[in-house]
Amino acid sequence: MSRRSLWKGSFVDAFLMRLKDNKEQLANKKIWSRRSSILPEFVGSVVRIYNGKSFVRCKITEGKVGHKFGEFAFTRKRRPHKVDAVAKKKAR
Repeated sequence: MSRRSLWKGSFVDAFLMRLKDNKEQLANKKIWSRRSSILPEFVGSVVRIYNGKSFVRCKITEGKVGHKFGEFAFTRKRRPHKVDAVAKKKAR
């Protein structure tokens, strides 16, 4: 897995850097920057992350620090495989 150089540091959008010091402003904010890293200053706040269609509510915890915002707002729906009624009867 390739990753960003350590001397560059983690990428955080300028919009989020301005809100970094004030947690009250970050509370319930809409975030479009899925590529930004989650910083330790964001822990304890609740944000809404854009998944391409709607905003997904996400609470930032210590375990999410260092990951990207986009990892916690899935862009695809989970659809389980449907089993045919005929296949059910044969299995009996």
